[in-house]
Amino acid sequence: MAHPYHHAVHSVRLFGGEPGDYLAIHNWFDESKAHIADVRHRALRHHSEGIFLCEAIFGTTLTNSIGKIVPVRSIGEQHVKDDLGWIPSVKDWLQHLQLQPWMGQTPFRPQSDERAGVPG
Repeated sequence: MAHPYHHAVHSVRLFGGEPGDYLAIHNWFDESKAHIADVRHRALRHHSEGIFLCEAIFGTTLTNSIGKIVPVRSIGEQHVKDDLGWIPSVKDWLQHLQLQPWMGQTPFRPQSDERAGVPG
């Protein structure tokens, strides 16, 4: 789906209420579009860990505008399935990431207290 609002409309069909009941969750899943505006943005939250993180942020359930209690995890699963057709794991995304030399190297080398001139 192209916009979080469309996900929210789909949530209304599944769970009842109004799009505004679900928009914050769907916006959260797609916030990464601000940093990479193509489908690769999905690698950051569109997976099983992202769904559980969403639940940790938004709570276990929400009560929509018609008073129905809806599991946040179900809303997250709906979002990911709307976009991908299934729920991948983080491994499913990262196993396709091409390793680069900079990923394993850092110029930072911690100093021991003794070398830093700090008495032990």
